[in-house]
Amino acid sequence: MRVRKKHILWFILFRLIIFTSLTVTVVGIQFAAPEYIQLTALYYAIIMSYLLSGLYLILYFLNRHFSFQAYFQIFFDLLLVTFLVYISGGLRGSFYFLYIFSIIAASIVLSNRAAYITAALSCIFFGVLVDGMYFGFIPYFPSGEKLDVSLAFVLSNILFAWGAFFLVAFLINYLMGSLRRTRAELESARQELEVKKNLALAGEIFAQLAHEIRNPLAAISGSAQVIRDSLKVSGEEKKLMNVIVDESYRVSQSIEQFLNLASPKKNVFTEFDISDAVKETITLLQRGGELDEKVKIKGNFSSQKASYYGSKDQIKQISWNLVKNAVKAMPRGGELVININNRKKHELEIVFSDTGLGMKKEEKEKLFEPFHSGFEGGLGIGMTVVHRMVEESGGKIEVESEHNKGTAVRITLPRMKPPPRTDMDLKDEGHGKNTDR
Repeated sequence: MRVRKKHILWFILFRLIIFTSLTVTVVGIQFAAPEYIQLTALYYAIIMSYLLSGLYLILYFLNRHFSFQAYFQIFFDLLLVTFLVYISGGLRGSFYFLYIFSIIAASIVLSNRAAYITAALSCIFFGVLVDGMYFGFIPYFPSGEKLDVSLAFVLSNILFAWGAFFLVAFLINYLMGSLRRTRAELESARQELEVKKNLALAGEIFAQLAHEIRNPLAAISGSAQVIRDSLKVSGEEKKLMNVIVDESYRVSQSIEQFLNLASPKKNVFTEFDISDAVKETITLLQRGGELDEKVKIKGNFSSQKASYYGSKDQIKQISWNLVKNAVKAMPRGGELVININNRKKHELEIVFSDTGLGMKKEEKEKLFEPFHSGFEGGLGIGMTVVHRMVEESGGKIEVESEHNKGTAVRITLPRMKPPPRTDMDLKDEGHGKNTDR
């Protein structure tokens, strides 16, 4: 877990609240029962606590290594708690419960591992103090007030405290793990909601624009084709006519993607071979000049048969967008590997791996956001359409990418069984056969 500056500030405030509350409580007890604890020694502990808080605040403003400061605070707080346990009489006092707050803070601010390390240090400090006082290596405070107990009593109390320290570390780690998972899920849901909100807004706008543009564009393309085919135009003029037709087609494809994003059409489900859909897409891109010889296509997609019941148009659109992205990511050429994994009974995988530019972490996080493109002149809707289509199919999409090393997109699709054929289907087929005859 990354330690941030706000975590350190929270840690400083947390310890101030704990020690201030403890000071008020103990001072009240001291006035009610003066023999409970030496007030002078307690004042030393209070002064030390606030001096450490001042030091921590100075480090907070000057230091940039926040993980180091967190460990530094925990270590010296453990020493301070050990001093409080000592002046309260060791086992005779009850201040050793303060070790628990350091363990909790370590889990919240640092990590699960830090909580266990803090629990272990608490065991060491407490064990050394209590054993040292029992065997006479450390004098009792105040002097002459030795606690007359057996070694078994001392060891049992030490073991009980150790068990409590590690139990607290385990429980707080479990709780923090659940909280972190919940936070991650909420953040994921928030991002998903933001994407859907943007999609809804974009849908309303582009549905209107696309309909306004598509009809005049079709007229321009059709007219250019008629002129090209009916009139005797020169080589240069014919080339210009072909440019008009090809660019009109390209713009028309972009509009179709916008319309698909804005108002998805109803899918027609059939049983087909995934490899055929991918091969058809590759062929279309090669004929259109968008996939040239600089990009080497490899993988088992041309030989691996994978029967699938779903929308063939969606699979072709997914393949189209992913292959085009891979080509854009390899402007100087490279290798695109397309593999189909057909080994699992209930699902199949299609993996598109390229050796292109790859993505940085922040680019990967925004990959499925509409209108965010990593390519110059990109529309930023291709991966959004892919993500939506995969979700509509009940599948999932995973992306692995490393900057300047390439990207791998893994599509996992559930296998669905075709619906049983009804008598009406058979009757329709029979009518179809009679008509053919």
